[in-house]
Amino acid sequence: MNPSHKVRVLFDEAAIARRNEELAHMIVSATSPDLLVVAVLKGSFMFAADLIRALHRMEATPQVEFIHLSSYGTGTVSTGNVTILRDIETDVAGRDVLLVDDILESGRTLSYAKDLLVARGAKRVFVAVLLEKRSKRAVTIEADFVGFSCPDMFVVGYGMDVAHNFRQLPFVGVVAHGTSEPDLFDDRRP
Repeated sequence: MNPSHKVRVLFDEAAIARRNEELAHMIVSATSPDLLVVAVLKGSFMFAADLIRALHRMEATPQVEFIHLSSYGTGTVSTGNVTILRDIETDVAGRDVLLVDDILESGRTLSYAKDLLVARGAKRVFVAVLLEKRSKRAVTIEADFVGFSCPDMFVVGYGMDVAHNFRQLPFVGVVAHGTSEPDLFDDRRP
């Protein structure tokens, strides 16, 4: 990544922390004590960790699992086909499951994951996302818990990346760059 790229803050650390606490309260109110949290890798890792800690502060004791799905292959545009790269190990039959992801755009990945867990016998599957872009939706799915509505811009930070860069940022931002380079970061592709 070119060091001349700067990241403009869209949602800062404090706003994200406040929203995680609010989401945790809503999740505890809506789900059963036998909750299984399934974080969708890789982008959700920071959001999932902070949300799980917020759930703990609400005295919830969810089990935690990870699923790694891909609909992008090696490109930046979704193929529309979702592949399981790493599956969960826990039986979901009869349980409430909370799918946690960084961003809901096209909805293909989350729709696939939700359908998969329902087919495996989950009692209820809830979806929590940090960011939602309604204008990018390609399939019918709604998040039950949304951190922020996101403008139609390519966002990075707080676990989200471009070419494996910017995941470490403690905020969500937009990549700004010089005018001499092509506009690679104008929006997340569906």
